[in-house]
Amino acid sequence: MSERLSGVAVVGSANLDLVVEVARPPRVGETLLGRAAGRFPGGKGLNQAVASARSGAPTRFCGVVGADEAGDLLQRTLTDAGVDGLVRRTDAAPTGVAHVFALEGGDNSIVVAAGANAELAAEDAAADVAGAAVVLAQLEVPAASVAAALRAARVAGALTLLNAAPAAARALDLLGDVDVLIVNETECEELGGVDALHAAGAAIVVLTRGADGVELHRRGAEVAHVPAFSIVPVDTTGAGDAFCGALAATLAAGAPIEDALVTASAAGAIVAQHQGANTPALTPEALRTMVATR
Repeated sequence: MSERLSGVAVVGSANLDLVVEVARPPRVGETLLGRAAGRFPGGKGLNQAVASARSGAPTRFCGVVGADEAGDLLQRTLTDAGVDGLVRRTDAAPTGVAHVFALEGGDNSIVVAAGANAELAAEDAAADVAGAAVVLAQLEVPAASVAAALRAARVAGALTLLNAAPAAARALDLLGDVDVLIVNETECEELGGVDALHAAGAAIVVLTRGADGVELHRRGAEVAHVPAFSIVPVDTTGAGDAFCGALAATLAAGAPIEDALVTASAAGAIVAQHQGANTPALTPEALRTMVATR
C-alpha cells in the first residue's frame, strides 16, 4: 500500500430504519400487529462507515441523502461517530428508508426503498475515495458508481473490499477490481458458491456464517475458520455491517487478514447485543476486550 494512502472510504447507502418487532413476517394480504421499536440510522454504507470509525480508523463516507429531516439525522449520526466529511444531499428524492421486521430470537427481515441512494453519481463516488488506503462498498447504490469507486481505488493502489449485499449478478462484473469479497451464506449461494466466485475473479472470499463463525477462502489455499463469539443476540440488524466496517478499519491499520477477521467478528458480536444497526458501545477498547476473551 502506498504511504500516501490512509484510512477508510466507504461507498454506499444511508437509510432511516423503521423497526417493528413481530413474531414472524406478514404473509401476502395479511395485516400483522407488531410493536414499534423505533427509528434508527441505517443503510449498509452508513452502518459500515460508522463501524469503521468506531473501530478506530479515520473514515469518510460517500453517499447521498435527501434534503429532509431524515437526512439531517443521518448526517448527525455520521458526524457523532467521527466519520469525516459531509454526506451529499439531493432534492431529487427523499432519504432512503428500510422497513425492518425484528423477529424473535434476534433475526430480521428487511425491505429497502432506495430513495436518494439511487442518486449517487459515478464521478462523485470515484472522487470521494481518493487517498483512502482501504475502500469498502456494497450494492445498495448504483452499480456504475460502485464500479467507478472500486476502479479508482484499484488504480490508486488502495485495498478494495466489496460486500456483495444485496446479492446480485452484477457483483460478478466487479470482481476484477475487488481484493476481498465479503458474503454471507445466502449471498454466496445466490452468486453460485465459493468455487464460482473464485472462477469469476474473487481471489479472497470471506464467508460469514452467523453463529457458525467466518470462513476465509483463498484461491489455492486451505479454508481458514474463525469461530463466532458466544453471545445472546438482541438485534442482529447491523451485525454484518459492523463486521465489514471493522474489517476495513483493521486492514487499514495494517493487520493481517486472519487477525482482522477476529476483530471484525468481535464488532459484529458487540452490535448484535444492542438494539439498532449501530451502537456507541462499539469502541476500540470494547473490541480489544472482546478479542482478549478468545
